[in-house]
Amino acid sequence: MKILSTKNNLQVLYEDNHIIVVNKRVGDIVQGDQTGDKPLSEVVKEYLKEKYNKPGEVFIGVVHRLDRPTTGLVVFAKTSKALSRLNESFKNRETQKTYWAAVKSTPEPKQATLTHYLVRNPKNNQSKAHDKEVKESKKASLTYNFLKKLDRFTILEIDLHTGRHHQIRAQLSKIGHPIKGDLKYGYDRSNPDGGIHLHARKLTFIHPVKKETITIVAPTPTDPIWDAI
Repeated sequence: MKILSTKNNLQVLYEDNHIIVVNKRVGDIVQGDQTGDKPLSEVVKEYLKEKYNKPGEVFIGVVHRLDRPTTGLVVFAKTSKALSRLNESFKNRETQKTYWAAVKSTPEPKQATLTHYLVRNPKNNQSKAHDKEVKESKKASLTYNFLKKLDRFTILEIDLHTGRHHQIRAQLSKIGHPIKGDLKYGYDRSNPDGGIHLHARKLTFIHPVKKETITIVAPTPTDPIWDAI
């Protein structure tokens, strides 16, 4: 099983007085849920408390989330001002999110923009992609590009245009190319660590205080498939 993040093994990609960006491991939950497992937000708090020897409560604001079985970069706000500004920026799609995914076989064409209508089912925590608009659906759009062909998988680079629940997983499954390890969306075998081969690779956003454009790239986990890129 994958070793979850702790304050001592946290991979920090960027940090200043206003934000901290970390590289999430398989199995980490970004924010607390019904499982009661310690979320990444608490791990980051512990890391900051120890690093700066802070006596009181450490503020950490959750800006966005990644699914538990995925890996990659997650941004946290260190101040309430940064949190409110980042929330607004993410809400208004003033960010550019790029993912890598290892999928079953090779999509044709090798580059395309996918548009579907997703309906979320909270009972099984799953989203179903439809070709046409249906009741209670939300429009989802992404562009994928061919990155590399491996023996049994293809690596795609994906740019998100919308931020729907399980969007990449549902849309790639809909076109017949589920993500490696993603049993929930039609892949036939799980990964040993319980994760899926979906990695939040790159994020470009406006710094909430400095107003500069920042681009951060998250290294992929040590893994034969990612190492082959």
